Amino acid sequence: MSLEVPSNPGSRLRQEDFPPRIVEHPSDVIVSKGEPTTLNCKAEGRPTPTIEWYKDGERVETDKDDPRSHRMLLPSGSLFFLRIVHGRRSKPDEGSYVCVARNYLGEAVSRNASLEVACE
Repeated sequence: MSLEVPSNPGSRLRQEDFPPRIVEHPSDVIVSKGEPTTLNCKAEGRPTPTIEWYKDGERVETDKDDPRSHRMLLPSGSLFFLRIVHGRRSKPDEGSYVCVARNYLGEAVSRNASLEVACE
């Protein structure tokens, strides 16, 4: 006995494909200036979703965009900071972050996570 999955000839959607969903959301962190930290994010979907990070609504540049960047996108989708950059006038790492997972079926947005730099 064979089970046949009804196919929709007008649809190019493969049966196994599914839109992204966030399975691990980032958490708020408080970090000392100059220390490394990671904002976690994991998503599943098929095809495997691409992950981008946004800080205060702006896309975060990582080492793939700029080899001098102190931020790296890890294979899991997490955002790793080699060291937290924080000055009197410039606070490029402090803010509210979200990760966005995308594939051709849609996108999923994580909860907001705030990164704060601890006062010295």
